[in-house]
Amino acid sequence: MYELKTKETDHSVIEFIESVDHPKKREDAYKLLDIFTETTGYEAKMWGPSIIGFGSYHYKYASGHEGDAPLVGFSPRKAKISLYFATGDTKREELLEKFGKHTSGKACVYINKVADIDEDVLKELIAQSIQFLRETYPDGE
Repeated sequence: MYELKTKETDHSVIEFIESVDHPKKREDAYKLLDIFTETTGYEAKMWGPSIIGFGSYHYKYASGHEGDAPLVGFSPRKAKISLYFATGDTKREELLEKFGKHTSGKACVYINKVADIDEDVLKELIAQSIQFLRETYPDGE
């Protein structure tokens, strides 16, 4: 049976942030930690070795695959900072148009630094993502 790699762990979020090599990226990680904590109302938890997640939901696909994931999160990776929001909601694309300098993949939005983005739009993206996931997976928490 398929086993999820990204699970909630008991590792320290602060220790993880302190292990980030680049001082500016570490500073941005603390700023994001504050923004995500304040906006979600959830305590930050480590998911796998490098994702800082907030809240959680349980998903089940038509294929039968199911698991748990953070509602939103971020990871200060070497190249860029990855932000994790729900996909599939049309409002996400509208918000990203006002977000600032970023690139996006299927599930991630990538930024170089917090100074490149609009923090108010970030808060909207966080709130919209949580609302979308709660409506999509109502049995999630």
